[in-house]
Amino acid sequence: MTYAVKEMHYTLQGEGAQTGRAAVFCRFSGCNLWSGLERDRATAQCQFCDTDFVGTDGSGGGSFASAADLALKIASYWPKDSRGHPYVVFTGGEPLLQLDDDLITALHGQRFDIAIETNGTLPVPPGVDWVCVSPKYGVEQVQCSGDELKIVHPQVGFDPRDLEVQNFTHRFVQPMDGPDYQDNLKTCVEFCRDNPAWRLSLQTHKVLGIP
Repeated sequence: MTYAVKEMHYTLQGEGAQTGRAAVFCRFSGCNLWSGLERDRATAQCQFCDTDFVGTDGSGGGSFASAADLALKIASYWPKDSRGHPYVVFTGGEPLLQLDDDLITALHGQRFDIAIETNGTLPVPPGVDWVCVSPKYGVEQVQCSGDELKIVHPQVGFDPRDLEVQNFTHRFVQPMDGPDYQDNLKTCVEFCRDNPAWRLSLQTHKVLGIP
């Protein structure tokens, strides 16, 4: 399998329960809910995405002919002689269109813990160490368990409380980015105050100005 990667970099996780943890981020190209092209946004199943996942032209991006090649590239970003446990976060787009058993095996061979940020429309394969699901309103959710449920909020017609029956260790609401961000942030703060089973997630990497 050839893997198409939009970008790759070493940074800190900016969202959710792993906020502040050093990580190699590997953003795959492609998504099953939107083409990534602005002309298609109005008809996409997910219309609020703020991420460029089209092509392989980002920093560290490219096409990788094998799982071993991609695993070695990811490992090259981790600091040499580090005492910290290697950690990679796969995101997109939708990373489960590409993350497979071969790549999971190759990265475990490099001692990496593997995390994924997925829209939940595809099942997560065995061996992924941290599963973050961010479902979208009106789209069938297949992956209904994991470590972290993160709802971009508010979405019209979508009440996060309806998902409390799902089997997740952590539950977050995260304000939708865009021109209404301040209002959305206020809505999320009030939601967490009224529903203490949920926590607030912020995109701290944007606040800090890091990738």
